[in-house]
Amino acid sequence: MLSKQKLFTLGLQHVLAMYAGAVIVPLIIGGALKLTPSQMAYLIAADLFTCGLATLLQVLGTKYIGIRLPVVLGCTYTAVGPIIAISLSSNLATAYGSILVAGLAVFLLAPLFGHLLRFFPTVVTGSVVTIIGLSLIPVAMNNAAGGQGSPDFGQPRNLLLALGTLLLILVINRFFSGFARAISVLIGLVVGTTVAYFMGLVSFANVAQSSWFNIVQPFYFGTPQFDISAILTMVLVCVISMVESTGVYFALGKVVGANLSEHDIVKGLRAEGIAIFLGGLFNAFPYTTYSQNVGLVSLTRVKSRNVIIAAGGILVVLGLLPKLAALTTVIPNAVLGGAMVAMFGMVVSYGINILSSVDFTQNENLLIVACSIAVGLGSSAVPQMFDQLPTMLKMLLQNGIVTGSISAIALNLFLHVKKQTAVTA
Repeated sequence: MLSKQKLFTLGLQHVLAMYAGAVIVPLIIGGALKLTPSQMAYLIAADLFTCGLATLLQVLGTKYIGIRLPVVLGCTYTAVGPIIAISLSSNLATAYGSILVAGLAVFLLAPLFGHLLRFFPTVVTGSVVTIIGLSLIPVAMNNAAGGQGSPDFGQPRNLLLALGTLLLILVINRFFSGFARAISVLIGLVVGTTVAYFMGLVSFANVAQSSWFNIVQPFYFGTPQFDISAILTMVLVCVISMVESTGVYFALGKVVGANLSEHDIVKGLRAEGIAIFLGGLFNAFPYTTYSQNVGLVSLTRVKSRNVIIAAGGILVVLGLLPKLAALTTVIPNAVLGGAMVAMFGMVVSYGINILSSVDFTQNENLLIVACSIAVGLGSSAVPQMFDQLPTMLKMLLQNGIVTGSISAIALNLFLHVKKQTAVTA
């Protein structure tokens, strides 16, 4: 049994692992829409508050809602472009109206999506989990170099900070055990940030300017408005998120030794639908299951749901206390990048672990894995190849997880199911 202090520390580690991803979405959207500082502060606070509620809903769960695994929910990157486009063409209220409807759609579509799980045999799930991990590696490396678009991108000091953070995590895992190993990522982030402070790379200006308390309120940006084109776009975004989350559920199931059923997946997707609806209600974002926290669970080997309950509680408090939330933003990108290399690499490892039980003496399985990973990774690496396609189709195909997943499912149907049908006939 973990003490309250250990639960808090392990929960904080999960928060820090996903924090950059959670905060970057409101920063990008707020910047693109030229929101005022007070509106930007609200957007970040609402996002963190809703992240916490969504995580608690998924982890605590009920008989029909919540997958009850150690998962953390955060805003999906897939929604960034559509939210900006909808808001610029109409207004933010229309974007939030589409998020509300999309949340209801995900909740209602969850059982239908669950029936499709027979198209996810081991060769497909292993390929999807591997693609998820591989698609995250560029994110880790961009952060390790200082953050994409930053003026000091690729500076030696950033690379050294990232390398030092990664090496410290590895050393702790090699020479320590128990609780020290469990919080190796947190130790790496704290030590890396401390070193960066003495290098002059940490600023507390945002902390000083942030307020102490903030109340998250429904419809902060106005009464939601509804537009059919915006709704269809956001539903598509959330269907993409359902595919990603399903892959993450299977990866986490492998990590914690849980044999997930169709009912489990449906419960998880229902909770995600409610989380997306809450995002529209509190003027935050659509939410999805974060892969980086799966990597952290596998790295630390701490599989307790109580740790994630603590993380959800911390996120809710951070959403109510902006000054504390701002304190966590001082961690340099390079330090985060070093930790991400280990965490995202663990997701890849579990994908390979799932594939290890596949019969590769069958040429069909080799083709499924080879082509789906190549298509998924290629779509992520060269997204501009789809620039000439219609907007909605482009948005779908530029997501490597989606193209890789669809490829794996389609190839499995073509090479296995059709073959079995022909033999039977």
